[in-house]
Amino acid sequence: MPIAESVVAVYHTHPEAEQAVKKLQHAGIDMKTLSIVAKDYHTDEQVVGYYNVGDRMKRWGKMGAFWGGFWGLLFGSAFFAIPGIGPLLVAGPLVAWIVGALEGAVVFGGLSALGAGLFSMGIPKDSVLQYEAAVRTDKFLLIVNGATSEVTKAKEILDTTQAAHLALHAEQVLAAAG
Repeated sequence: MPIAESVVAVYHTHPEAEQAVKKLQHAGIDMKTLSIVAKDYHTDEQVVGYYNVGDRMKRWGKMGAFWGGFWGLLFGSAFFAIPGIGPLLVAGPLVAWIVGALEGAVVFGGLSALGAGLFSMGIPKDSVLQYEAAVRTDKFLLIVNGATSEVTKAKEILDTTQAAHLALHAEQVLAAAG
């Protein structure tokens, strides 16, 4: 089984998360390795799900400017309504991991679709539960997943930001997606 390297940072506010993304971009981190996850509060009630690769969302919540800037930088975008967590906006490669878990009917005991996606990309279950709880409490997840050198560099950069929590993960990948 291949090894997945990830660094996950949790931020209290969107300006903190946005500043971290800008630091990563200015340092030359490949934006295709970066994912961001946050709740959306003002989506249209009839929307139940949406994902794409490369295009822009047509509907935005109250943080439209925040998300609009990311969709131009990050690879892929999605809106998910996840029971127990609520409406989520996700950008980056994590979208493919979540969709892969959903399409493959991959179930990891007690994890949401978000949790299954994180677990599939190699993040341990105890950490996944912590990240799901962070998103439930309106925090922002920023994830860089890729080669050891890229992830190590990203962690060094994120160490200089206002992350409420920062962790490096190296785990065997259980299910390939995307």
